[in-house]
Amino acid sequence: MKRTLDVVVPCYNEADCVDLLYKELEKVLDPIEYLDWTLILVDDGSRDSTMFHIKNLAKEHGNERVKYISFSRNFGKESAIYAGLSYASSDYVVLMDADLQHPPALLKDMLNALVNEDYDVCGARRVSREGEPLIRSGLSNLFYKLFNKVTAIELIPGGSDFRMMKNSVVKAMLDMQERGRFTKGMMSWVGFKTKWIEYKNVQRAAGVTKWSARGLMHYAIDGFFAFATTPLRAVIWLGFLIDFVTFISAIIFAVRELSNNGPRTGYGTIVILIAFFGGTILLILGIIGEYLARIYLEVKRRPIFIARETNIKSK
Repeated sequence: MKRTLDVVVPCYNEADCVDLLYKELEKVLDPIEYLDWTLILVDDGSRDSTMFHIKNLAKEHGNERVKYISFSRNFGKESAIYAGLSYASSDYVVLMDADLQHPPALLKDMLNALVNEDYDVCGARRVSREGEPLIRSGLSNLFYKLFNKVTAIELIPGGSDFRMMKNSVVKAMLDMQERGRFTKGMMSWVGFKTKWIEYKNVQRAAGVTKWSARGLMHYAIDGFFAFATTPLRAVIWLGFLIDFVTFISAIIFAVRELSNNGPRTGYGTIVILIAFFGGTILLILGIIGEYLARIYLEVKRRPIFIARETNIKSK
């Protein structure tokens, strides 16, 4: 019996990679006799000729083989992933990057895990960061450790968005309608039986990475606040700690003042306390503000993406 697979690929300024990606997918997937596959390319408001290359692929190989969605502007990778999943309709769906850092050769093992080993999800876990800056690798490892400590879900260190899943898993992902999306965390939250395949770091096939240090930092912060309620609880404990420290300090200062016969101005104590409490209040307000900002964006219920054009027929 024929099985179907949708390959969902978010693209932002990937004009140099989309043709290379298609050729690699052909090499891997076309020899699988029981499989019909479709490539779904999501153009996330690219500023280069990405959309030109995507349309050429669709023209050359047909709209049933190469489908595309073009955003009205850059909405971000998470929105592109959601759009691709919302248009996918096959038995299996795989998420991967356009730059070939997610090796297409792994697709055979992923498909085997879902078809023959009864897994619901098969993900790729990067075990080597060779060629990546040490600072970036260190911050990434720190994020995974911190995230797993302060949230109720677990992220597999090195686990990427490169995952193949059954249609039932895709439906579960789409049922989560929040605007501030963090796909890695959401995949962990929905659960399902998952197998991990290890691979070593692969350099981009062409072009340069679109992830800046600032962009990665924002991505990490969004993921953290999307699943962590610990900071809000920590504010309560911080309040208790401050009260305790203040109480002990008051006793110490009182004893010193009573045993000191010199003039008592209290100026230093006042300055220290004002600075301490001022900084603490700003920290607490900042944490609460981060959550309020996300609530504010959620209640407005703006669309996660706006499609400018697509060759995909409505479901």
